[in-house]
Amino acid sequence: MVAGVSATLAPHASPTRTPRAPRRRTRVLALPEARWALAALVAFLVALALDLGGAPGWAYGPLYALAYVTGGWEPALEGLRALREKTLDVDLLMIVAALGAASIGQVLDGALLIVIFATSGALEALATARTADSVRGLLDLAPATATRLAEDGTERTVPACALAVGDVLLVRPGERIGADGTVLDGVSEADQATVTGEPLPVVKRPGDEVFAGTLNGAGALRVRVARDPADFVIARIVTLVEEASRTKAPTQLFIEKVEQRYAVGVVAATLAVFAVPLAFGAALTDALLRAMTFMIVASPCAVVLATMPPLLSAIANAGRHGVLVKSAVAMERLGEIDLAALDKTGTLTEGAPEVTHVRPLSDSGLDEDRLLALAAAAEYSSEHPLARAIVTAARARNLPIAPAADFSAAPGRGVTAVVEGHEVSVGRAPVPTGRADGATVVLVVRDGAPVGTLALTDRLRPEAPAATAALTALTGISPVLLTGDTAPAAARVAEATGITDVRAGLLPEDKVNAVRGLQGAGRKVLFVGDGVNDAPALAAAHCGLAMGRAGSDLALESADAVVVRDELATVPAVVRLSRAARRLVVQNLVVAGTFITVLVVWDLAGHLPLPLGVAGHEGSTVLVGLNGLRLLRESAWRSGPPQDT
Repeated sequence: MVAGVSATLAPHASPTRTPRAPRRRTRVLALPEARWALAALVAFLVALALDLGGAPGWAYGPLYALAYVTGGWEPALEGLRALREKTLDVDLLMIVAALGAASIGQVLDGALLIVIFATSGALEALATARTADSVRGLLDLAPATATRLAEDGTERTVPACALAVGDVLLVRPGERIGADGTVLDGVSEADQATVTGEPLPVVKRPGDEVFAGTLNGAGALRVRVARDPADFVIARIVTLVEEASRTKAPTQLFIEKVEQRYAVGVVAATLAVFAVPLAFGAALTDALLRAMTFMIVASPCAVVLATMPPLLSAIANAGRHGVLVKSAVAMERLGEIDLAALDKTGTLTEGAPEVTHVRPLSDSGLDEDRLLALAAAAEYSSEHPLARAIVTAARARNLPIAPAADFSAAPGRGVTAVVEGHEVSVGRAPVPTGRADGATVVLVVRDGAPVGTLALTDRLRPEAPAATAALTALTGISPVLLTGDTAPAAARVAEATGITDVRAGLLPEDKVNAVRGLQGAGRKVLFVGDGVNDAPALAAAHCGLAMGRAGSDLALESADAVVVRDELATVPAVVRLSRAARRLVVQNLVVAGTFITVLVVWDLAGHLPLPLGVAGHEGSTVLVGLNGLRLLRESAWRSGPPQDT
């Protein structure tokens, strides 16, 4: 049993984690939004260099114009389409404000606004395309064909999509299982981390359930198909991710939630500022100048920059510390969470077993070191994860590992070898209490007599207790543990980390339902996971955060943020940083709103000179921008939110 996955494994397969699906990544420049944004950015940067370098207007003017056209035509077109549907969005207002700025000589400011909008649209399009790529790539985990057995025992290779309930399949050692079904004959192990997240291969005997796309071990199996291909668990994961992505709350920043009313209000007010004085006999030039001044000082440039610099600074700071937050929206969502839900394997644990107890029997004549060395010698030729853990433990104690002869492995039973003239067998302990504490217990037998047991557990991350405590302090409630592993294994990890709400044995749809249930109760859930089986929950949660080192491609793309270095302690740190960014956004909005209000009132109640209006508008923009950049400081990551204002 302990040798379950031996040399029959495909060369690329990991002995502990199911390999990732082949990655189909959309190239950035394959997206038209990215090409237009890049063109606008290049034109703007060249024009800016010439402008600041004192070049004549004819040299940089056309480049600024090119930036306006390449970066602004698409949002302008979308804005006009929305206008045709009797909807005025802020994108069109931004274009009008940029053109208005250019009309009074502020070409640089307008071009910068255009470039910001174009770049934001390109990033959103790229994120959408990458997620779609990973969803399609997940289907590659399931084999395209399967070996179907006829009633007379003859074999026929058929497309997996043509399988029907009741078909009998032959699954050879090292193959991926072609369908969800039930084992009819044979004993083997299956690495089903993609479906359940369990860190170790699971023994499969007649009557046990198997899943399409999981990896068979060293034994041959006959499997009866139990579901139609469209209902395979691997297919349901794809459907769940797509549905969760579509039904997730609209991805809007705080300020964007009021953009519609603000845009309508500014346009209506600008028209009134122009028309009312004109109706009372004011000169056309004076009325137009006043209206243009009003649009400039009331335009949301400062408001946009009040929001983005803190969030982008927080993203940059998090990136320096190994957390990739994919967008400003994701950074804002991180600060909104009030409950954390955590996967176990690969998240709170490292996804690799380790020997935790060595217990020789009293009448064996062996001490702990001798028992461990004996087991390591027998297991040395095996590639099974438990075998590797036993050998690693022996090496960590600097124990000599004797050469073994006549090595053999029996799927689902264990290994046997001759070590120093003794027949030594190592296999999972048959006692029903073997996993009462969440550990996997293996029995060592020498010359037919038991001589001791070894207990192995999935290694807990050293920082896991502190990270869960920090999340509890941030949210006011202990995290929830959602895992596909067994209840005893989950209980052991929960006890070590102080988690009280434990839900074990969950399939991917169960995790999604748990997340949706928590959110239906009014919670904003941060889900942290790493596997393919976690991807639907990552997509469904208010904010999803994937552990990056061992995470599946689908999990990484479904998540809003990725812990690149697999340091769990960074999870509460990035939540604190997001909350600091949200506080600075509020500060900036107050500053920007105050400036806009003062300038607007001045323009309406008195006479605001255009240069002074532009200076006040630009001054507020610079002020809120610099305030947001404070989150680039190292202290913002170490100590959480800055307290100064």
